[in-house]
Amino acid sequence: MKIDLSGKTALVTGSTAGIGNAIAKGLAGTGAEVVINGRGQAKVDAAVAAIAKAVPGAKIRGIAADVSTSAGCKALLAALPEVDILVNNAGIFEPKPFFDIPDEDWSRFFEVNVMSGVRLSRGYMQGMLKRNWGRIVFISSESGLNIPTEMIHYGTTKTAQLAIARGLAQLTRGTAVTVNSVLPGPTMSEGVETFVKDLAKQNGQSVEEAASNFVKQHRPTSLLQRFASTEEIANLVVYVCSKQASATNGAALRAEGGIVNTIA
Repeated sequence: MKIDLSGKTALVTGSTAGIGNAIAKGLAGTGAEVVINGRGQAKVDAAVAAIAKAVPGAKIRGIAADVSTSAGCKALLAALPEVDILVNNAGIFEPKPFFDIPDEDWSRFFEVNVMSGVRLSRGYMQGMLKRNWGRIVFISSESGLNIPTEMIHYGTTKTAQLAIARGLAQLTRGTAVTVNSVLPGPTMSEGVETFVKDLAKQNGQSVEEAASNFVKQHRPTSLLQRFASTEEIANLVVYVCSKQASATNGAALRAEGGIVNTIA
Protein backbone atom coordinates (compact mmCIF):
# COMPACT_ATOMS: atom_id res chain seq x y z
CA MET A 1 0.00 0.00 0.00
CA LYS A 2 1.43 3.36 -1.04
CA ILE A 3 0.09 6.21 1.04
CA ASP A 4 0.19 9.51 -0.85
CA LEU A 5 -0.94 12.64 0.98
CA SER A 6 0.61 15.12 -1.43
CA GLY A 7 -1.30 18.38 -1.40
CA LYS A 8 -2.58 17.84 2.15
CA THR A 9 -1.52 19.88 5.17
CA ALA A 10 -1.09 18.05 8.47
CA LEU A 11 -0.69 19.53 11.94
CA VAL A 12 0.70 17.30 14.68
CA THR A 13 0.57 18.87 18.14
CA GLY A 14 3.30 18.10 20.64
CA SER A 15 5.53 16.85 17.86
CA THR A 16 9.00 18.01 18.81
CA ALA A 17 9.69 14.58 20.32
CA GLY A 18 8.22 11.17 21.08
CA ILE A 19 5.18 9.69 19.36
CA GLY A 20 4.21 13.05 17.87
CA ASN A 21 7.60 13.46 16.25
CA ALA A 22 7.44 9.94 14.78
CA ILE A 23 3.96 10.69 13.39
CA ALA A 24 5.18 13.95 11.85
CA LYS A 25 8.10 12.13 10.27
CA GLY A 26 5.80 9.42 8.93
CA LEU A 27 3.39 11.93 7.44
CA ALA A 28 6.28 13.86 5.87
CA GLY A 29 7.23 10.65 4.10
CA THR A 30 3.80 10.53 2.43
CA GLY A 31 4.28 13.90 0.74
CA ALA A 32 2.03 15.86 3.08
CA GLU A 33 3.06 19.33 4.19
CA VAL A 34 3.64 18.79 7.90
CA VAL A 35 3.51 21.42 10.62
CA ILE A 36 5.50 20.66 13.75
CA ASN A 37 4.16 22.13 16.99
CA GLY A 38 5.65 22.55 20.43
CA ARG A 39 5.82 25.18 23.14
CA GLY A 40 9.39 26.38 22.54
CA GLN A 41 10.73 27.80 19.29
CA ALA A 42 14.18 26.22 19.71
CA LYS A 43 12.76 22.70 20.04
CA VAL A 44 10.38 23.28 17.14
CA ASP A 45 13.23 24.47 14.92
CA ALA A 46 15.39 21.49 15.91
CA ALA A 47 12.60 19.02 15.13
CA VAL A 48 11.94 20.63 11.75
CA ALA A 49 15.64 20.43 10.86
CA ALA A 50 15.91 16.80 11.97
CA ILE A 51 12.93 15.63 9.92
CA ALA A 52 14.03 17.66 6.90
CA LYS A 53 17.36 15.84 7.09
CA ALA A 54 15.80 12.41 7.62
CA VAL A 55 13.14 12.71 4.91
CA PRO A 56 14.61 14.05 1.67
CA GLY A 57 12.27 16.52 0.02
CA ALA A 58 10.04 16.81 3.09
CA LYS A 59 7.66 19.75 3.18
CA ILE A 60 7.89 20.69 6.81
CA ARG A 61 7.66 23.79 8.95
CA GLY A 62 7.04 24.62 12.58
CA ILE A 63 4.83 26.80 14.74
CA ALA A 64 5.59 27.33 18.42
CA ALA A 65 2.41 27.61 20.50
CA ASP A 66 1.25 26.29 23.85
CA VAL A 67 -1.89 24.33 22.94
CA SER A 68 -2.69 23.71 26.61
CA THR A 69 -4.06 27.25 26.78
CA SER A 70 -6.88 29.00 24.97
CA ALA A 71 -4.50 31.78 23.95
CA GLY A 72 -2.00 29.31 22.55
CA CYS A 73 -4.63 27.55 20.46
CA LYS A 74 -5.88 30.90 19.14
CA ALA A 75 -2.34 31.86 18.17
CA LEU A 76 -1.86 28.56 16.36
CA LEU A 77 -5.16 28.90 14.52
CA ALA A 78 -4.23 32.44 13.50
CA ALA A 79 -0.87 31.28 12.14
CA LEU A 80 -2.39 28.22 10.45
CA PRO A 81 -6.07 28.86 9.61
CA GLU A 82 -6.72 25.59 7.76
CA VAL A 83 -5.43 22.01 7.85
CA ASP A 84 -6.57 18.81 6.18
CA ILE A 85 -5.20 16.55 8.91
CA LEU A 86 -5.16 17.27 12.63
CA VAL A 87 -3.38 14.89 14.98
CA ASN A 88 -4.20 15.81 18.58
CA ASN A 89 -1.10 14.31 20.16
CA ALA A 90 -0.07 16.88 22.80
CA GLY A 91 -0.25 15.26 26.20
CA ILE A 92 1.34 14.79 29.60
CA PHE A 93 1.51 11.93 32.09
CA GLU A 94 2.81 11.52 35.61
CA PRO A 95 2.58 8.58 37.98
CA LYS A 96 1.18 9.82 41.29
CA PRO A 97 -0.91 8.18 44.03
CA PHE A 98 -4.57 9.22 43.79
CA PHE A 99 -4.65 10.73 47.29
CA ASP A 100 -1.69 12.96 46.42
CA ILE A 101 -3.19 14.44 43.24
CA PRO A 102 -4.38 18.01 43.96
CA ASP A 103 -7.10 19.85 42.06
CA GLU A 104 -4.45 21.82 40.21
CA ASP A 105 -3.03 18.63 38.67
CA TRP A 106 -6.47 17.46 37.57
CA SER A 107 -7.08 20.83 35.89
CA ARG A 108 -3.66 20.88 34.26
CA PHE A 109 -4.03 17.37 32.84
CA PHE A 110 -7.48 18.20 31.50
CA GLU A 111 -6.27 21.39 29.82
CA VAL A 112 -3.31 19.70 28.12
CA ASN A 113 -4.73 16.29 27.25
CA VAL A 114 -8.36 17.14 26.55
CA MET A 115 -8.99 20.83 25.91
CA SER A 116 -6.12 21.20 23.42
CA GLY A 117 -7.88 18.72 21.13
CA VAL A 118 -11.29 20.23 21.78
CA ARG A 119 -10.16 23.74 20.89
CA LEU A 120 -8.24 22.77 17.78
CA SER A 121 -10.95 20.42 16.50
CA ARG A 122 -13.46 23.23 16.97
CA GLY A 123 -11.17 25.52 15.01
CA TYR A 124 -10.34 23.19 12.11
CA MET A 125 -13.18 20.71 11.68
CA GLN A 126 -15.73 23.06 10.12
CA GLY A 127 -13.29 23.80 7.31
CA MET A 128 -12.80 20.08 6.72
CA LEU A 129 -16.56 19.57 6.51
CA LYS A 130 -16.89 22.48 4.10
CA ARG A 131 -14.15 21.07 1.85
CA ASN A 132 -15.59 17.55 2.33
CA TRP A 133 -12.28 15.93 3.27
CA GLY A 134 -10.32 15.73 6.47
CA ARG A 135 -8.79 13.57 9.15
CA ILE A 136 -8.78 14.18 12.88
CA VAL A 137 -6.93 11.71 15.09
CA PHE A 138 -6.81 11.80 18.89
CA ILE A 139 -3.81 10.03 20.41
CA SER A 140 -5.47 8.42 23.41
CA SER A 141 -4.08 5.41 25.30
CA GLU A 142 -4.94 1.94 26.51
CA SER A 143 -5.00 3.71 29.87
CA GLY A 144 -8.30 5.18 28.74
CA LEU A 145 -9.77 1.66 28.89
CA ASN A 146 -7.65 0.19 31.69
CA ILE A 147 -7.41 3.12 34.10
CA PRO A 148 -3.97 2.80 35.74
CA THR A 149 -4.13 3.01 39.52
CA GLU A 150 -0.79 4.82 39.54
CA MET A 151 -2.13 7.72 37.42
CA ILE A 152 -5.91 7.84 37.54
CA HIS A 153 -5.98 11.48 36.43
CA TYR A 154 -4.11 10.60 33.24
CA GLY A 155 -6.35 7.64 32.45
CA THR A 156 -9.45 9.76 32.95
CA THR A 157 -8.30 12.30 30.37
CA LYS A 158 -7.61 9.51 27.90
CA THR A 159 -11.14 8.17 28.35
CA ALA A 160 -12.46 11.67 27.74
CA GLN A 161 -10.59 11.80 24.44
CA LEU A 162 -12.35 8.65 23.28
CA ALA A 163 -15.73 10.17 24.03
CA ILE A 164 -14.92 13.43 22.27
CA ALA A 165 -13.56 11.68 19.18
CA ARG A 166 -16.65 9.49 18.89
CA GLY A 167 -18.93 12.48 19.39
CA LEU A 168 -17.15 14.48 16.69
CA ALA A 169 -17.29 11.51 14.33
CA GLN A 170 -21.08 11.62 14.63
CA LEU A 171 -20.94 15.11 13.09
CA THR A 172 -19.22 13.82 9.93
CA ARG A 173 -22.12 11.64 8.78
CA GLY A 174 -22.25 11.41 4.98
CA THR A 175 -18.98 13.28 4.45
CA ALA A 176 -15.40 12.33 3.63
CA VAL A 177 -14.17 13.61 6.99
CA THR A 178 -13.22 11.06 9.64
CA VAL A 179 -12.47 11.31 13.35
CA ASN A 180 -10.75 8.43 15.11
CA SER A 181 -8.67 7.64 18.18
CA VAL A 182 -5.47 5.62 18.34
CA LEU A 183 -4.64 3.93 21.63
CA PRO A 184 -0.93 3.24 22.19
CA GLY A 185 0.25 1.10 25.05
CA PRO A 186 3.61 1.56 26.81
CA THR A 187 5.80 3.26 24.21
CA MET A 188 9.48 4.09 24.47
CA SER A 189 9.25 7.83 23.85
CA GLU A 190 11.82 10.19 25.31
CA GLY A 191 9.61 10.96 28.30
CA VAL A 192 8.97 7.31 29.03
CA GLU A 193 12.66 6.51 28.59
CA THR A 194 13.47 9.05 31.30
CA PHE A 195 10.81 7.47 33.53
CA VAL A 196 12.27 3.99 32.96
CA LYS A 197 15.81 5.22 33.64
CA ASP A 198 14.61 6.66 36.94
CA LEU A 199 13.01 3.32 37.81
CA ALA A 200 16.22 1.50 36.93
CA LYS A 201 18.24 3.81 39.17
CA GLN A 202 15.79 3.45 42.07
CA ASN A 203 15.79 -0.35 41.86
CA GLY A 204 19.44 -0.93 40.98
CA GLN A 205 18.57 -2.42 37.58
CA SER A 206 19.63 -1.94 34.01
CA VAL A 207 17.29 0.09 31.81
CA GLU A 208 16.38 -3.08 29.91
CA GLU A 209 15.50 -4.90 33.13
CA ALA A 210 13.44 -1.99 34.40
CA ALA A 211 11.50 -1.76 31.14
CA SER A 212 10.81 -5.48 31.07
CA ASN A 213 9.78 -5.56 34.71
CA PHE A 214 7.48 -2.57 34.30
CA VAL A 215 5.53 -4.26 31.52
CA LYS A 216 5.32 -7.54 33.42
CA GLN A 217 4.27 -5.88 36.67
CA HIS A 218 2.01 -3.06 35.49
CA ARG A 219 0.76 -4.36 32.14
CA PRO A 220 0.75 -8.15 32.72
CA THR A 221 -1.80 -8.84 29.97
CA SER A 222 0.55 -7.47 27.29
CA LEU A 223 0.99 -9.86 24.40
CA LEU A 224 3.87 -7.79 23.05
CA GLN A 225 5.73 -8.12 26.39
CA ARG A 226 7.79 -5.02 25.69
CA PHE A 227 7.50 -1.31 25.08
CA ALA A 228 6.49 -0.39 21.53
CA SER A 229 8.62 1.98 19.49
CA THR A 230 7.28 5.40 18.54
CA GLU A 231 7.50 4.37 14.89
CA GLU A 232 5.19 1.40 15.50
CA ILE A 233 2.51 3.75 16.80
CA ALA A 234 3.12 6.25 14.01
CA ASN A 235 2.56 3.59 11.35
CA LEU A 236 -1.05 3.14 12.43
CA VAL A 237 -1.66 6.87 12.73
CA VAL A 238 -0.32 7.51 9.23
CA TYR A 239 -2.69 4.88 7.86
CA VAL A 240 -5.66 6.41 9.71
CA CYS A 241 -4.77 9.76 8.11
CA SER A 242 -4.58 8.24 4.64
CA LYS A 243 -7.09 8.33 1.82
CA GLN A 244 -7.22 4.53 2.02
CA ALA A 245 -8.71 4.75 5.53
CA SER A 246 -11.92 6.32 4.22
CA ALA A 247 -14.20 3.69 5.82
CA THR A 248 -12.57 3.96 9.24
CA ASN A 249 -14.54 6.52 11.23
CA GLY A 250 -15.58 6.86 14.85
CA ALA A 251 -13.19 4.06 15.80
CA ALA A 252 -10.89 3.54 18.78
CA LEU A 253 -7.95 1.73 17.19
CA ARG A 254 -5.62 -0.12 19.50
CA ALA A 255 -1.84 -0.23 19.09
CA GLU A 256 -1.24 -1.37 22.66
CA GLY A 257 0.29 -4.79 22.14
CA GLY A 258 -2.76 -6.76 23.25
CA ILE A 259 -2.92 -5.37 26.80
CA VAL A 260 -6.68 -4.82 26.63
CA ASN A 261 -8.06 -8.31 27.18
CA THR A 262 -11.16 -8.11 24.98
CA ILE A 263 -12.02 -9.03 21.40
CA ALA A 264 -13.73 -5.69 20.71
